[in-house]
Amino acid sequence: MITPTLLGKRILAHLSDMSPAYFGMAMATGIVSLAAHRLGMPGLALVLFQLNVAIYGALWLLTVLRMVYYPRHFFADMIDHLRGPGFFTMVAASSILGSEFVVLTASYRAGGALWGVALVLWIALTYTIFTAFTIKQKKPTLDKGISGGWLLAVVATQSIAVLSALLAAHIDQPYKLELNFFALSMWLWGGMLYIWMMSLIFYRYTFFLFSPDDLSPPYWINMGAMAISTLAGALLIINAPDAPFLLSLLPFLKGFTVFYWATGTWWIPMLLILALWRHLYKRFPLRYDPLYWGAVFPLGMYAASTHEMITALAFSFLGFLPPIFLYAALTAWIAAFSGFVFDLLRRFRT
Repeated sequence: MITPTLLGKRILAHLSDMSPAYFGMAMATGIVSLAAHRLGMPGLALVLFQLNVAIYGALWLLTVLRMVYYPRHFFADMIDHLRGPGFFTMVAASSILGSEFVVLTASYRAGGALWGVALVLWIALTYTIFTAFTIKQKKPTLDKGISGGWLLAVVATQSIAVLSALLAAHIDQPYKLELNFFALSMWLWGGMLYIWMMSLIFYRYTFFLFSPDDLSPPYWINMGAMAISTLAGALLIINAPDAPFLLSLLPFLKGFTVFYWATGTWWIPMLLILALWRHLYKRFPLRYDPLYWGAVFPLGMYAASTHEMITALAFSFLGFLPPIFLYAALTAWIAAFSGFVFDLLRRFRT
């Protein structure tokens, strides 16, 4: 029989090595919920939304406990080249949960509050992490210091653009204009950040030795970052009639939205081939890792973003894609959540 005191001690003991990227669970659950809502599954969307509220709250509680009880581990992770970018999942999870409140329940105050949380986190983490990476004395080489997880900074940026665009569609002037401009600015910055980071990641792919250990699940963010950029662009196109400056940029918005979608689509076969190489050819064991939530999120985001792009640009011929990727995302979510539950049980039995 485990007493509450002993249970608390066991939980605290496991917090020292808790991954900063665990908010990826809330990101993945949230986007699958939004995609299900958009594709006509409101019951499933609502269940996942309610579950996501609980997940988000629990993750914040565990994060605060880790910061209090293991501050050296917590802040050391923040300036670590591989683990530090995982903190950006906190921003994306906040924005995506805010988007759920706006889309599923029309709770604009809750969405606005989470927008504020996400923005504060984005500012704090962006300038803390990248400043630390710049000035720290001991730095890893490129092949040891960069991974697809760095693109979580892009996802975080674009998630704020998405929530800003959703809120802008439901508020009155003059804030409608300013919020649309802010969404556009974040969308453009996220695109530029992707170009910078993807250049380094692709260089690391092709010019350094690549082992199965190196192909961690966050490499799926290569696609997910482009998918959420597509979603933000599609929402800006939909908002254009309410913002004259967006109307003047409409050809640019449409062109870059398709550019982002096409880039994300290119990554899908590549990532599948690399996954087969890792697990079948190299026989790398498939076991639960919190980073696998970083592979669930892009599948759900691709379904949601493609659906929104179809709506914004009338690309009805692509209508077969969102349901396929929604079911793929649901399958991946069930697998990841089952792995999480079994891993949790294993830890407490050990």
